[in-house]
Amino acid sequence: METRELRYFVAVAEELHFGRAARRLGIAQPPLSRAIGALERRLDAPLLERGSRGVSLTEAGAVLLREARAALDAVEAAERRTRRAARPATARPAVVLAAKAGASGELLAKLLDAYAAEPGAVTVDVLLCGPGEQAQVLRDGRADVALLHRPFDDTSGFDTEDLHTEGQVVILPAGHPLGVRPHVRLAEVTGLSGLPLPRWPRPDGTFADGPGPQVRDHTQLTQLIALGRACAVVPESSRTGLREDLIAVPVLDAPHVTTVIAWPPHSRSMVVAGLVRAATAL
Repeated sequence: METRELRYFVAVAEELHFGRAARRLGIAQPPLSRAIGALERRLDAPLLERGSRGVSLTEAGAVLLREARAALDAVEAAERRTRRAARPATARPAVVLAAKAGASGELLAKLLDAYAAEPGAVTVDVLLCGPGEQAQVLRDGRADVALLHRPFDDTSGFDTEDLHTEGQVVILPAGHPLGVRPHVRLAEVTGLSGLPLPRWPRPDGTFADGPGPQVRDHTQLTQLIALGRACAVVPESSRTGLREDLIAVPVLDAPHVTTVIAWPPHSRSMVVAGLVRAATAL
């Protein structure tokens, strides 16, 4: 299979409409349809169910979508990392670390200080991401290493080291009735707070149905909570630097969150190894 065919198929599988996929790819619809048909014949498997209202994935198509995304990410990662490796010797050596904006701030600061003190340390370019984006930028080569949070982030396919495990808190507007409690439970957050939980974007950019506001970043979330339009259950470390108009209350039965440092399993970078050693030494 060619990467062009995989990109064509992913576009159709995500749009579930040949016309929209063709516009997204910047090509005409007939050659797109022919390419998908040729791919199905070569694989001897129907990938799409075609109907008057659009298309849907077959079981085989769902498998190929998952595999094609991984393959295209690997191709992009190979290109980006090769270009970085080919920089002139006079260029500033650096490693790109992806982290979620607003999360693990204290741990990140300690890690950067500890690594900077190591012999041979290079510049660490920190790439701050929206929720769930760190794994994707690590897979497609925009980052060399990332701080991820289990169970929320997908760590499959990476090598990882656990760094820190913590409980969770609910962030509420200051003055909220639950704010005087020493702790709450998840049922109370969803039932008694009177505030909806935010809806974060899925990997394909869409949002789940629900009453909560659509939220794309940490700044937007804290503003909505301060306005009394939402609440959020987040790792306990998010209390660091919390705005004065917000309050955090521990949630007893929320699942614990483990921060891990992750990197591609095939990485042979001594710089990445040094950064991982500094993180685990903390």
